[in-house]
Amino acid sequence: MAQPDSKKVFFENLTGAGKAIAVLTSGGDAQGMNAAVRAVVRMGIYVGAKVYFIREGYQGMVDGGEDNIKEATWESVSSMLQVGGTVIGSARCKEFRSHEGRLRAAHHLVEKGITNLCVIGGDGSLTGANLFREEWSGLLAELVEQGLISQDSSQRHSALHIVGMVGSIDNDFCGTDMTIGTDSALHRIIEVVDAIMTTAQSHQRTFVLEVMGRHCGYLALVSALACGADWVLIPEMPPEDGWEDKMCQKLSATRSRGTRLNIIIVAEGAIDRHGKPITSSIVKDLVVKCLGFDTRVTILGHVQRGGTPSAFDRILASRMGVEAVMALLETTANTPACVVSLCGNQSVRLPLMECVQMTQEVQKAMDEKKFEEAVKLRGRSFENNLRTYKLLAHRKPESELPVSNFNVAILNVGAPAAGMNAAVRSAVRVGISEGHKMFAVSDGFEGLYKGQIKEIKWADVGGWTGQGGSLLGTKRTLPAKHVDKIAEQMRLHNINALLVIGGFEAYLSLLELQEARGTHEEFCVPMIMVPATVSNNVPGSDLSVGADTALNAITSTCDRIKQSASGTKRRVFIIETMGGYCGYLASVGGLAAGADAAYIYEEPFDIRDLQSNVEHLTEKMKTSIQRGLVLRNENSNENYTTDFIYQLYSEEGRGVFDCRKNVLGHMQQGGAPSPFDRNFGTKISAKAMQWITKKLTETFRQGRVFANTEDSCCLLGMRRRNLVFQPVVQLKDDTDFVHRIPKEQWWLKLRPLMKILAKYRTSYDVSDSGQLEHVVRNRPKESDASGAM
Repeated sequence: MAQPDSKKVFFENLTGAGKAIAVLTSGGDAQGMNAAVRAVVRMGIYVGAKVYFIREGYQGMVDGGEDNIKEATWESVSSMLQVGGTVIGSARCKEFRSHEGRLRAAHHLVEKGITNLCVIGGDGSLTGANLFREEWSGLLAELVEQGLISQDSSQRHSALHIVGMVGSIDNDFCGTDMTIGTDSALHRIIEVVDAIMTTAQSHQRTFVLEVMGRHCGYLALVSALACGADWVLIPEMPPEDGWEDKMCQKLSATRSRGTRLNIIIVAEGAIDRHGKPITSSIVKDLVVKCLGFDTRVTILGHVQRGGTPSAFDRILASRMGVEAVMALLETTANTPACVVSLCGNQSVRLPLMECVQMTQEVQKAMDEKKFEEAVKLRGRSFENNLRTYKLLAHRKPESELPVSNFNVAILNVGAPAAGMNAAVRSAVRVGISEGHKMFAVSDGFEGLYKGQIKEIKWADVGGWTGQGGSLLGTKRTLPAKHVDKIAEQMRLHNINALLVIGGFEAYLSLLELQEARGTHEEFCVPMIMVPATVSNNVPGSDLSVGADTALNAITSTCDRIKQSASGTKRRVFIIETMGGYCGYLASVGGLAAGADAAYIYEEPFDIRDLQSNVEHLTEKMKTSIQRGLVLRNENSNENYTTDFIYQLYSEEGRGVFDCRKNVLGHMQQGGAPSPFDRNFGTKISAKAMQWITKKLTETFRQGRVFANTEDSCCLLGMRRRNLVFQPVVQLKDDTDFVHRIPKEQWWLKLRPLMKILAKYRTSYDVSDSGQLEHVVRNRPKESDASGAM
């Protein structure tokens, strides 16, 4: 387990006493904005600051009044975590664009003593905030001159501090991998695409889907990657002249291979090379005219903005909200306005105007038809998404494929996880594109030693991205007891490389195969593992394929369970989650669902802790909230079982609240994979296959492959900002093999955040919080992890 670090810095040194913070949402709404508002309010109150809502964005600031600028309380943000949109309202305000409007806004802020602003919106809203900050001293001087405020008041409020959070479903803001709302919008799109695919297949139809993105094609591109669309049209990379014929040829070729449907995704801002718009109706008419296919158009529109926020957006917004408050506490008069962002899996702070200028450069490059430059300016994540889509969607003719004569086997090991099939599809198609012959192994190592191996072709994996579970079949069987038979099968099929997709068993399997290299030369081949498990307990990777889908299952179930108590007497729900000894699902699921407590193995607890939690919840129930939520990891403690905790809470809360318990079980492993898991699985698997190609080339000597070095048996994992290849033997020291978890786990640093938002007094380690950095055009080569996509 992670040990306390003497270098840790705790935010008790940062105080908000005497400070006033205002939070507003501006521009278009986005799912997750409420989670950000909630985090800002509760963290602000926690550190002793006064926190105010500004309703209706800048319009409320300009209009002023008690209804528009209102002090927030802890209870005023209860039950808003799962609500889409923004409950404090958002509006586009023409008056704020005028000097007179900003003068009135400044007056209203000074009246309330507010000098710290947290702005949640897009680049227009954040640019307006920065202009307001730059004009602040001049605005105060005018207010003094007009006799609206005193000189003393002007001096006390002499500096305005701004921190921004980007709330935009388009993900069109440079400097952050994901903006608040993007993941939820992708959920809406993928839900529609999955539903449309079933009807399209029934009638052998082609569907043209138009998604939002007037100036940014992120939603179109990533949803195309997530559903395996046949064609995608985005503003950053218009198709070459003659695209109409190429698209129709592609659709026709797909149908000729037996596929019963086609999906084309069009961003609303899609254009051709000459700047002429390409609309969904133009695409439909083209398909009907050239191919005669039965074609339908679906325009998703504002559906993409609506609905409940995904687990990812709730966690992102909560982290960013807390980070924003800490940034305001640390700011000085000379600190530039900043945005809190996500880079990989880490919070960062970036100068607001650097990000805005970079975002404006993208549009400028597009206007000047410098499309390659526009794609690069969008960042490595966008660039890699585009490259991966092209690689997987457009099959090269056989004559153009390199010939490698290498055979690569793919297998799933351990429990099934959503996203495994997307990973297999990606590996198969990338492998074929690189000239390899790909083999699928059924039922993991059990199938391998039984000889359940067959070649798998490009078309065989069509439509796999949206399928849950493991279509190859997966077993927990480890290879050590069957090395002779496995070696024989690898020799028989001339397997030159192995790609293993799975959880902790997959990691153990690679360790066993590496050890067996000493006695069996058949295992002296490149071997790589892609982590895929709902438990997220694989050493060497912060995230695993499948964990996000499980988190969404937990979050949506908790939402429904809490809603079931709506209008009834006070009630506490005890929920048991999966994860083995790893508390990731309980902790991060608790943060996303707004839990009051989460019991896990990594953070030992005793009867005194349980009693303290009951008392804390009882106190809250008496004063405000009607529903409580407590999560427990299945192996958190062998004695304090879910039944025990349920009975304890029932007894101790008697007369104040009653109790219910739920064991979520295998529903956490089921269902269609989330957009995050589809894309994470697709990209990480493509990267793994490219590593295999490189290693095969390096280790091919005298007519055969021979790889026996440590770095030829690796795990590809996400570490903070980077996707990193790590030899599995070097991860042994980082592993608790008894409890099947890493010795250090990054998400433990999020637990105090959950406790703070549930009104506990605790210590929050800020040594790992975002530091002010600068926007870079080119990140390090591997830093495409993008926390999500």
